[in-house]
Amino acid sequence: MVPPLASLRIVIVGAGMGGLTTALALAHRGFTQIEVYESARDLGFVGAGIQVAPNVSHILQVLGAWKYMADDAVEIDEVSIRDGVTDEELANSGLGHIQKLYRQPHRVAHRRALAGALYAACKDAAPRITFHFNTTVLHVDFELPRIQIQAKGESERHWISADVVVGADGVKSIVRKTMLARHGEEDCAEDTGQAAYRIMLHRDQLAQDPELLPLLESKRTLRWIGARRQIIAYPISGNTILNMATTQPDVNFAAAPTMAWTTRADKSAMLSVYDDFCPRVKRLLRLVPAGEVCEWKLRVHRQLRAWVESRVALVGDACHPALPHLGQGAAQAIEDGAVLAFVLSKLTRAEDLNTGLLVYERLRKHRAEFLVEESAASGRALLLMNGDAQVKRDEAFQRVKEGGPNPDKWIDRKVTDYLYGFDCLADAETRYEECFAQVKLAT
Repeated sequence: MVPPLASLRIVIVGAGMGGLTTALALAHRGFTQIEVYESARDLGFVGAGIQVAPNVSHILQVLGAWKYMADDAVEIDEVSIRDGVTDEELANSGLGHIQKLYRQPHRVAHRRALAGALYAACKDAAPRITFHFNTTVLHVDFELPRIQIQAKGESERHWISADVVVGADGVKSIVRKTMLARHGEEDCAEDTGQAAYRIMLHRDQLAQDPELLPLLESKRTLRWIGARRQIIAYPISGNTILNMATTQPDVNFAAAPTMAWTTRADKSAMLSVYDDFCPRVKRLLRLVPAGEVCEWKLRVHRQLRAWVESRVALVGDACHPALPHLGQGAAQAIEDGAVLAFVLSKLTRAEDLNTGLLVYERLRKHRAEFLVEESAASGRALLLMNGDAQVKRDEAFQRVKEGGPNPDKWIDRKVTDYLYGFDCLADAETRYEECFAQVKLAT
């Protein structure tokens, strides 16, 4: 069905998960003039695993992207929580119920596979979607609206006018920064005191160790937790790569630029951080090539007063970046894009574009920001330093089998119901008219 405002010129800043999904969802709804501006020369997603929970895979299937990544995804049917030092299992959660309850299994995949699937589906929608890579967005004019761009290698700057601008440019968003500056607010991120290593080990690196290779060939996620540190590991890319992600105190960024988000890390420093962990973990870390150790600084942004200014809206990490402890960062960006496209498809008058964007914000803001808080809370529960607190947490893990709440919110039944049992498009369909009326009344 062609939307009433199908010919709107919609400009998207950023080709990350939120930007790609927004473009694809708009094309899926029948919009014909969608332009995506990305500063990188191509998608260029670096390695790392990503959670593909039921609330995500459902949207990918609706938008026709799932077929491009189905072979890469690995179904996870079990989560084992283990003591980092002793390797003793603290809790075990089977995930077979997820398929039954939420109509999709829990999957994991390579981040590049997810981005590639969204991009391939976008290419299928050509010429409705046009990509402009190697192009930096320098400024946003909220009055018209329009964006100022500069292509790599060129000295001239150009203004690109639009009916709607979508800021999907991630944690370093120029659109968010400009939006805040209009109100005299500074765009700043606060250090959490934590950092993370991102590690990928291939089959040939694990093949000679009979204890490590089964980690790659399983459908299991392992999480080792210790004092203020944790490591999570699971197979991706059709069980050919073991993805590992750590969280630990940030002690190695002292020499890095103040606002650096990543830095080359020293392998010996990484090994020393986990030198009291069990032999299995240390053998995994020793397999990482010395030149491939990279560390991420974990920062948080304060909650935004608004995601919308005039006919400019933010999606994904540009408005609600989250810590990685729930694995829902990309998922919430994808939900944003799908809902934004739905709302724009319902509008019948260009005069209501700002209203429509505010409806999108009303539909999405509470859920996304709640999950940001839940992710932070999960990290606090897992990364304890006090010995008594750790004992109480480990006792809580033991009570999970009796129906108690799980300290690891990623697999807590109440939280997963809220995460995975939610259909953002059905919710938008149900609440749209009420939200539209409320926004109209308020404005």
